[in-house]
Amino acid sequence: MNTHTLSVLVANAPGVLTRVAGLFSRRGYNIESLTVGPTLDPDVSRMTIVATVADPAILEQIVKQLNKLIEVYKIIELDAGAVDRELILLKVYCTESTRSSVIDIVNLFRAHAVDVGSESITIETTGSAEKLRAIVELLSPYGIIEMATSGHVALTRGARAMAETRRPALARA
Repeated sequence: MNTHTLSVLVANAPGVLTRVAGLFSRRGYNIESLTVGPTLDPDVSRMTIVATVADPAILEQIVKQLNKLIEVYKIIELDAGAVDRELILLKVYCTESTRSSVIDIVNLFRAHAVDVGSESITIETTGSAEKLRAIVELLSPYGIIEMATSGHVALTRGARAMAETRRPALARA
């Protein structure tokens, strides 16, 4: 199974998210991560979809089906060189004696303590999926009380940009 990241420009309108997610679910494919947000054009949203698909031909079929939706303007499959980030919030159990060790790990990962209580600390960090897995692994022995992740957001590297046109197209980055 290969993980693929699609950057999809869509109409910023009600029901578009349901139609896009429906294409994946009707075919029995899981979306690992789905993030949606507005672009510079308030009428256009960017969806970043991370999906695991066994066969590249299946991904190509999904892209073709997405292109048939009139609300989908452009699709790019991002390569491994794309700038890819995710945000994570972790609430970690800590006592007076373990707090400094937890803060050392937070500093090592250039994370931020956003809330400190008498028995817990809430940490915020962004980065690649590998970085987030590593901080979770290091903080797990202290006891992770709660965890929330934002999902992936990604852009192509360099000056090349995904033009916010309203014409369906498939491009590979």
